[in-house]
Amino acid sequence: MLKLDYIRSQFPGLNTDWVLFDNAGGSQIAKPVVDRINEHFYTSNVQLDGSYPQSVLAQERHDEAHIKLAKWLNADDPKELIMGSSTSLLVRILADNFRRILRDGDEIIVTNCDHEANIGAWRDLGNYGFKIKEWKLNPDSMRLEKSDLEALLTDRTKIVAFTAASNVLGGLNPVKDFTRTAHKYGALVCVDAVAYMPHRMIDVKDTDVDFFVFSFYKTYGPHYAMMYGKLDLLNALPGFNHFFINDPPYKFQPGNYNFEFCHGLGALPEYFLTLAEKHGYNKGSERDKFRFAYSLIEKHEEELSKKVLDYLNNRKDIVIIGSPDSSADIRVPTISFVQKNRDSREITLKTDEHKVAIRWGHFYAYRLIKDLGLQKQNGVVRISMVHYNTFEEADLLINALEYAL
Repeated sequence: MLKLDYIRSQFPGLNTDWVLFDNAGGSQIAKPVVDRINEHFYTSNVQLDGSYPQSVLAQERHDEAHIKLAKWLNADDPKELIMGSSTSLLVRILADNFRRILRDGDEIIVTNCDHEANIGAWRDLGNYGFKIKEWKLNPDSMRLEKSDLEALLTDRTKIVAFTAASNVLGGLNPVKDFTRTAHKYGALVCVDAVAYMPHRMIDVKDTDVDFFVFSFYKTYGPHYAMMYGKLDLLNALPGFNHFFINDPPYKFQPGNYNFEFCHGLGALPEYFLTLAEKHGYNKGSERDKFRFAYSLIEKHEEELSKKVLDYLNNRKDIVIIGSPDSSADIRVPTISFVQKNRDSREITLKTDEHKVAIRWGHFYAYRLIKDLGLQKQNGVVRISMVHYNTFEEADLLINALEYAL
């Protein structure tokens, strides 16, 4: 059982009379992260790599944060971590690099169901002579199928872009399996993990992903993002910075990136380690502690999902968009639905009256909502929970839905 009193004490933004179930749009920030950000502002708010004490301290904090974040992802080298303002921008920087090295007729595979961040930038390369292929969601299983990917792959495929978890459907994709399949054809993978990272531990070495992007503001941090890339690939790409900057990560980080956020984010892996220790797990390696903490999160979120999905599944006027199953093997607690013949926006305005924050719309998975024919009713209603949410809050949600529906 998660010690929710302790957990919620780490998120001051939860001190409100609102139930916050819009976490896939932006989670609350952990207090230790904010404390570190403030620490940087007050004691080392200077440029890096100088000889004077404040700059030396800033550099040490920067390097320490990168080491901690690399261990969290199980990356081999902190140089493999590229910071940026958003996942959308980082993918565009990456796509622009490939624009300069791909050849006419090379192929890029994208899905029709992901957030536009990992679709639009790659699709735009179709304007430069590269062939864009669409990997479509199976409308019966509401999943991406490996057999459909295999039918698209050829020896000209250079990039396969897909998501680890859908920000609308909530469904988990088998990242390791999809990556292995793409690699058989010599293709690289770019994985959008924005909707995955708040809920599951990632191991970039085990999954063997080539590029991996996510946003911290949906993973208990500030409005910032990170891209992991294998070091040999980053070295080989042309870069996106001044001509004399040739080493990663700086060659992909034009201008000064956010030093204060970087220092603050060093506290994020520590939060998960502390979570394990607070629940009595004090043995083993850091990796073991991460694994234990995420196992607690996974179980708690599965039970939250079950409570909400049991209610929705018992209503004949509701259609779950995605799997109706609450199993943690299948989904994260991001749950979307529509009510027959009802505008989705109307429902969220009603739950607002009960101070329950959920959301309506396409959530930048515009192509998915269009292909499912849900535009006319303003997309879906989305409930998105994380580990700091409680069963009591789920009850308040259900009461608000009873009123709204």
